[in-house]
Amino acid sequence: MYFYHTCICDELVRAINPYSGMVVYEEEGRGWYLTMHRIDYRSRAEQYLKKTGKPQAFAASSTSTGTAMPIRRRLACQLLLAFAGAFAALPAMAADTAAAAPVPIERFFNNPTFSAAQLSPNGRFLAVRVSRKNNRDALAVIDLGDKSVKLVGGFTDADIGHFQWVNDERLVFDVTENDLAQGDVERGAGLYAANRDGSEFRQLVDRSTSMISEHTITKLLPFNTHLLGGASRAGSPAVYVTSPELVELGEIGSVDLLRLDTKTGRSTTVQRPAHATHWMLDAKGEPRIVSTHDKDKGAMYYRDPATDNWRKLLDYNEFVGNKGAMNPVGFAPDGTLYVSAQPGRDKRALYRFDLAAGKPDAEPLVELADYDFSGQLVMSDSKLLGVHILSDARSTVWFDAGMKAVQQRIDALLPRTVNLVSVAPRAETPWVLVQSYSDVQPKFWNLFNTETGKLDKVGSSYDGIDPARMATQDAVRYKARDGLVIPAWLTLPKDKRKNLPLVVLVHGGPYLRGGEWGWHSDGQFLASRGYAVIEPEYRGSTGFGSKHYHAGWKQWGLKMQDDIADAAKWAIAEGIADPKRICIAGASYGGYATLMGLVNDPGLYKCGIDWVGVTDIGLLANGHWSAQSDMTNDYRKYGMPTLVGDLVKDADQLKQTSPLVQAARITQPLLLAYGGADMRVPIYHGRKFYDAVKATNPNVEMVVYEEEGHGWALPKNRIDFWGRVEKFLEKHIGKP
Repeated sequence: MYFYHTCICDELVRAINPYSGMVVYEEEGRGWYLTMHRIDYRSRAEQYLKKTGKPQAFAASSTSTGTAMPIRRRLACQLLLAFAGAFAALPAMAADTAAAAPVPIERFFNNPTFSAAQLSPNGRFLAVRVSRKNNRDALAVIDLGDKSVKLVGGFTDADIGHFQWVNDERLVFDVTENDLAQGDVERGAGLYAANRDGSEFRQLVDRSTSMISEHTITKLLPFNTHLLGGASRAGSPAVYVTSPELVELGEIGSVDLLRLDTKTGRSTTVQRPAHATHWMLDAKGEPRIVSTHDKDKGAMYYRDPATDNWRKLLDYNEFVGNKGAMNPVGFAPDGTLYVSAQPGRDKRALYRFDLAAGKPDAEPLVELADYDFSGQLVMSDSKLLGVHILSDARSTVWFDAGMKAVQQRIDALLPRTVNLVSVAPRAETPWVLVQSYSDVQPKFWNLFNTETGKLDKVGSSYDGIDPARMATQDAVRYKARDGLVIPAWLTLPKDKRKNLPLVVLVHGGPYLRGGEWGWHSDGQFLASRGYAVIEPEYRGSTGFGSKHYHAGWKQWGLKMQDDIADAAKWAIAEGIADPKRICIAGASYGGYATLMGLVNDPGLYKCGIDWVGVTDIGLLANGHWSAQSDMTNDYRKYGMPTLVGDLVKDADQLKQTSPLVQAARITQPLLLAYGGADMRVPIYHGRKFYDAVKATNPNVEMVVYEEEGHGWALPKNRIDFWGRVEKFLEKHIGKP
């Protein structure tokens, strides 16, 4: 009766007040469960008050009468707006901003000017990675007491990559080269350490990929040594680094763990089980979990602090999992292990793992109705404070009452964004770090003083983006033709929601989660040019339960493809998409799905855009003499036959679902783009397919970025590619 009474109330108010308005969140209950709804409600209320300037009523309701639950209906975030006459008495608006020149393409695809920040363990200093005038990213430290800034690391020929605090006085970092694509990279990431004032700078890992004996002379660890992220060790100058066994491309070797002193450069190897591949530190910065991999068998080991010996916690199938499989999430300061698991359930949840019993607790600590658990622990040095989680958007479940109150204060100051709070583990100051974003706002960072309640801006990733000109994104759900509910992300151009040209944007993987609510350059760029964008989480995508994931096994080009087509048909039925102006596009598996979409549904898609896309499953598995793939032999032997298809037993199916074999059936205009240095989907996929399709289809164009790998690392290539996409779409579906 709740929704019914609210509607009646709205009608009565509207009869006497033309400035009233109402928004309905179809799937919500008594309160807003989804982060995006809480943000949307606060934003709409604020904007509505500002726009009218007169007495008004603003109502928000839901269609569910029970406890608030996440998305259940066919359209997760459809807003049934009824602002009838709300602005009838207001002065005429200025010229429509939509008539202004489009946002320049560079603003979407240049590198961010600010990309990371991290509080020191004591909370007195903030390390930041920023772009300098020479366009090189540098590492600086801000003293939060006097706001002074010190440059800690900066190079003329490299950019700062990953960084973390070793302790309150020292940092460690590696480098990358933002001006080089994969094919031009000739050196490793290295590893360096320095004090927060820039003193006692030391190189720890060689950047040269040469394996000659000079390493023993320079005392540097070899180039394939990498920093293991995790908690700092109080007062210690040491960090942990991983050093994988050098094997041929595409093969997994054992990974050693070394304790490295950042002041002396000396290292010692940690004893480990055989076939170690992944390591995890506990809350005190000590190695506590290691995963192993041998053929198709995986296992997880725990290092008992009482004995320093490793003992096995569980076994699982490395590629397809099993009933007891779980992933370690982290250790609390008291030594409690938390894992992501799904004992007898469809969806993963967060559990406390009983190390004595060797199994998770019976009841989860955090679970989501429509999503697998994905998140990180938030801790001080003494207790577990909360958990960052991902549902439709990112948010935080706080167990600590004080931090919950801090979150509420921050949300009141930043009402239109998701606000993720980071705390210093051994805080001596009232500062917390806040990372914020929304669907129209790229990431930006603030410091919040819990004593004064003041926000201080730290930096923004894309200062050139005006949120007022960006498109809105909603999480939606629709039914596939066999009844399976498919999640999707819908991005609509500003102030336009009906009869639009549509781009069906297909994520890669395919066995991963494609997206989440937030600002994304590709979808926002397309929307800025007038296109609706739908991104389906087709069956096989992870993050939505085991049933959804398993339904995609061996369904390349089949039911997975139907899910994608059904997304376009849903958008047509909703009046969003013009059925005569639909294009399919995607990268990697998304490129494969683009090609198979043109084969399977020629009446639905008017054109296609494939970049770095697989063109034949047999070619993916067996490779080609001209280039080497980075796919492991173990995955080819144990993973692909179950997940994708067996080359012998499923030969007929794989032939019918091969874009290369079916190339003659593609008659629509097609844009292809590949990287010359791609080792995931090597260039032979693109060249062989181009030769095959060009024989019968004159409307095919192909661009090769010779220096690029599996995607575009360089801004100039991203700008060039999306410029080509803009012209291609304008030509084929841009005009009514």
